Amino acid sequence: MTFSINPWVDLQQVLQYPFMQHAFEAGTVVAILAGIVGYFVVLRRSSFAAHALSHIGFSGAAAAVLIGVSPIYGLLLFTSVGGLGIAALGRRAANRDAEIGIVLAFMLGLGVLFLSLYTGYATEAYSILFGEILGVSFSNVLLTLVAGVIILVLISLVYRPLLFASLDEDVAEAKGMPVVLLGIIFMLLVAVATSFAVQVVGVLLIFSLMVTPAATAQLLAKRPGRVIIISVVIALIATWLGLFIAFFEPYPVSFFITTIVFVFYLFVRFITPRIRNFLSGFGESTIS
Repeated sequence: MTFSINPWVDLQQVLQYPFMQHAFEAGTVVAILAGIVGYFVVLRRSSFAAHALSHIGFSGAAAAVLIGVSPIYGLLLFTSVGGLGIAALGRRAANRDAEIGIVLAFMLGLGVLFLSLYTGYATEAYSILFGEILGVSFSNVLLTLVAGVIILVLISLVYRPLLFASLDEDVAEAKGMPVVLLGIIFMLLVAVATSFAVQVVGVLLIFSLMVTPAATAQLLAKRPGRVIIISVVIALIATWLGLFIAFFEPYPVSFFITTIVFVFYLFVRFITPRIRNFLSGFGESTIS
């Protein structure tokens, strides 16, 4: 397969295959979830938590393979339990490094045990390390969609208190808000979002969708609503473009997705301020 001079023809060629249709469907849902949940991850300085939960999910995938079920169920179970453990052990979102490390070490130990007990070659579990979006089945797409709708509903219900608590936990607690409960809900949301994001970019590259788009968006806007929208748009563009390019190139989808969001971040971080300064200086010189 090679690129043509007509992108629309190329896109039709890509979408004629069911596995690519499923990849785009699952990738779209995951990108939306990652863009929204990722904003709160960055705002609450919980990037390490998201990274840890992805590794905890790998242990769950190994457990699922051991008992002969789909790895996604093991991912969901272990990330949810790990998220609850992290939230229960650490009351403050910004001061949970030790608790995250403790839970992560224990869960990874379980993962090693499960892999050692498995007598076959755990291809499904190992594929979780780098993502397996091109192998997503229709049932997994439906599961991802249902989980995505549930997460979006929950976020809409706790959006304002969660945003307040994320900006300043001390003030939120002084106002009588259930900070601990919000922290538990947040970690569960991150756990589920991470479980499905792992299908796209894998355990080792989870930062690309859960952190980088939101971090980039924060450089472009200040209002939470705008930041979330920009974060989702960046995640969607990276996912769609990564899938499109990977269809024609013999390299992993996760490589293209992570590269695209990284380039986005570098451009916004270093080039955009210079463009703004140039335009402002040009405008002042024109006025004078």
